[in-house]
Amino acid sequence: MELEWNARLAVTGAAGALGTVLRAELARAGIDTLSLDLREPALLHANETFLRCDLADAQATLRALQGVEAVVHLGGISTTAPFGAVLSANICGSFHVFEAARLQGMRRVVYASSNHVTGYYAASDKVRPDMPHRPDSFYGLSKAFGEDLAQLYWDKYGVESVGLRIGSCFERPRDRRMLRTWLSHRDFVRLVGCALRAPRVGHTVAYGVSDNPGSYWEADPAGVLGFKPLDSATEHAGPLADGEPEPPLQGGRFVDVDETSL
Repeated sequence: MELEWNARLAVTGAAGALGTVLRAELARAGIDTLSLDLREPALLHANETFLRCDLADAQATLRALQGVEAVVHLGGISTTAPFGAVLSANICGSFHVFEAARLQGMRRVVYASSNHVTGYYAASDKVRPDMPHRPDSFYGLSKAFGEDLAQLYWDKYGVESVGLRIGSCFERPRDRRMLRTWLSHRDFVRLVGCALRAPRVGHTVAYGVSDNPGSYWEADPAGVLGFKPLDSATEHAGPLADGEPEPPLQGGRFVDVDETSL
């Protein structure tokens, strides 16, 4: 899947769904990987080292990332949740990852942002990465913070990063909205590879989405990453195209959740 890396790479959130997909491809590519999570993955690969780490702990994160030259930061809460939980896992955790990158002179941080950074745009809008944030949830807000954190660490400290606003990344689309937002596992892995290999990214933000007709987003208008998706949701549309009505806002169900009541 076109993954190439010749230095030690860390993956946070290694036991999660996307971490599991990525680690399998890193193993196939023979890439030496340090996997971090609060829980050990069900399967560890031959070229992989696991270290239990709470990213909300600054010193533990700094120790864990010693000797790492790039990190794919997937760790954190990926659903709607109360602010306290999001603050610890997503906001403090991301700060500690970027601070470790600064202190240790890492080459790059690939940051798993989210399409929910712009979930309050209308479904009829075409959104570019340089348009204002309109988060649809505390989760989306935390990812907007992470993008701004990455911008600060590039401007002030020269830490290169790529923020990937990941769409609906599942084996196949699950509802009508995902016919626009779906990111296949294969395209996800290739996108991470592009984010690692691109020669100079500064601070870049791009949407992670497959080649879906009617996508909400201009994925990478500047072409910094050179990513060309191979898959399309049309291959799986079937009855989804005539299913439940499309939500009026891009964030879908996240918009409707009142996280202050959770």
